[in-house]
Amino acid sequence: MAKSDPSWSEVDDYIVQHLIGDDPVQDSCLAANARAGLPAIDVSPAQGRMLELLARGVQAQQILEIGTLGGYSTIWLARALPDDGRLISLELEPAYADVARSNIERAGLADKVEIIIGEAVGSLAALQAKGLSAFDFIFVDADKENYATYLDYAVQLSRPGAMLVFDNVVREGGVVNPDSDDPKVPGTRALYSALQNHPKVSATAIQTVGSKKWDGFLLAVVQA
Repeated sequence: MAKSDPSWSEVDDYIVQHLIGDDPVQDSCLAANARAGLPAIDVSPAQGRMLELLARGVQAQQILEIGTLGGYSTIWLARALPDDGRLISLELEPAYADVARSNIERAGLADKVEIIIGEAVGSLAALQAKGLSAFDFIFVDADKENYATYLDYAVQLSRPGAMLVFDNVVREGGVVNPDSDDPKVPGTRALYSALQNHPKVSATAIQTVGSKKWDGFLLAVVQA
């Protein structure tokens, strides 16, 4: 695995200081997550603001998130919504969902957010069965083994022009290694393969370094 450079985190701190500032709500969220023993795998503050701005950029009114954890990224995304906007977040672990609901309520966003508990593939199938198909923005940060399946559902559940964002798609460079011993690499590589020459989606990926080490995001737009 690649070594982390301390300067990456220093630059992240500089970005937060100058462009984001103090955020007591999100600080409280991370503290609650730590007290509850949740894994510290949330996006960074700079990445969270990036997600918020991307959602604002497409004027999202309906957002779908796959992977709630403690609600940190959920809060960033919900902040992008208009007063009548809606965010549905899917979470496997009931205990994580309970922590997330408390964090989202303290953030004053409970009226915009619904958390659905269960395996994401089943929850996505249920959303599709209900006829939901107009999400403007979909953020996927869950089990990498199912990333290609999540892509299929994301395309079906989104409107033309919607933005799809997948996290953790570089894996400290492991994504280029078909023999990687990282169990999350095969699912990540399957996502790239599914998007290669995809008839309905235009995509790219960008590497990132920072407090979350070396990784990246995959960005895609659903075509009309």
